Amino acid sequence: MMASKKQDLEKTKSASSEVATPLLEELRWMIEETRQGVAATVNAGLTLLYWRVGKRINEEILKGGRAEYGKEIVVSLARQLEVDYGRGFSEKSLRHMLRFAEAFPAERIVSALMRQLSWTHFLSGKMGVSALDIAIHLEVVP
Repeated sequence: MMASKKQDLEKTKSASSEVATPLLEELRWMIEETRQGVAATVNAGLTLLYWRVGKRINEEILKGGRAEYGKEIVVSLARQLEVDYGRGFSEKSLRHMLRFAEAFPAERIVSALMRQLSWTHFLSGKMGVSALDIAIHLEVVP
């Protein structure tokens, strides 16, 4: 009796696997497609956030008008933001954000690029394009 139940169970598993294979593949595809879309959306949002943070800090530093003031404000902000939001807002990270905002002065440029490139691309400096190249392509003058 025990062997019969085991055989029935194996037959059921086998039959349901064959029937479920196209369904399973379709569900996997749906899950993967959605995951990729969510990852792209999160990346785009973070990239724009990092640009905005860099731009705002640059504005504050320029208002202060002194290099020493700029260094102090970045260190101070990093200490506070790192406690609140983690190491993604360390002094080093804030300096990357500052350089990012300097390299791409117009939000329109960043918005156009962030659909194709990740924050890691921006950090690496290996994009092979300049802000001017992009501005000319988008007909935006930085």
